[in-house]
Amino acid sequence: MSAITTRWEAFLDRVEAKERRNAQRLPGWRTRKRRRELTVVMVFANLVLVVAAAVSGQGDSATFYVPWFAGLVLWFVSFWLLRILTGKMSSAFLSLLDEREREWRQRVTYVAYQVLTGLMLVAMLYTVAIARQPDAGFRAGSMMASLLIVGSSAPAALLGWTLPDDDPEDSDA
Repeated sequence: MSAITTRWEAFLDRVEAKERRNAQRLPGWRTRKRRRELTVVMVFANLVLVVAAAVSGQGDSATFYVPWFAGLVLWFVSFWLLRILTGKMSSAFLSLLDEREREWRQRVTYVAYQVLTGLMLVAMLYTVAIARQPDAGFRAGSMMASLLIVGSSAPAALLGWTLPDDDPEDSDA
């Protein structure tokens, strides 16, 4: 075996060990109800990011930085928890997923791609609309960053909302 193959397999082993540890975290939270609550929190945080970016040029910098970074922290915590609770199905290597997880991932990947594409179209139109206004570059950049965060969290949000509760027999094995 080549050195690259050996390192790749060692890397995959470390990722798989981390996934096994994460699978033991938050056992009382692994319900559809809890995942949906976190999804709502994440969607709210996404809205805060987008609204803060939309009003960033309409006053002092506090109207952007305070709500945007508060929304970012709220988004990060809810996104991180959702990724633990969904087993990182939305971003894990395909070789580390079982058949059920691959099926769920396939269900959300195309929809999430369409959401991200639509959001980037919105970002483009927003940029064109504000092109002649003061601080257009900053405003466009902050909106693109916000919409990219929203779009990249779409797979986790879809999985968090749609995944059924795990079968209790699966956790005994």
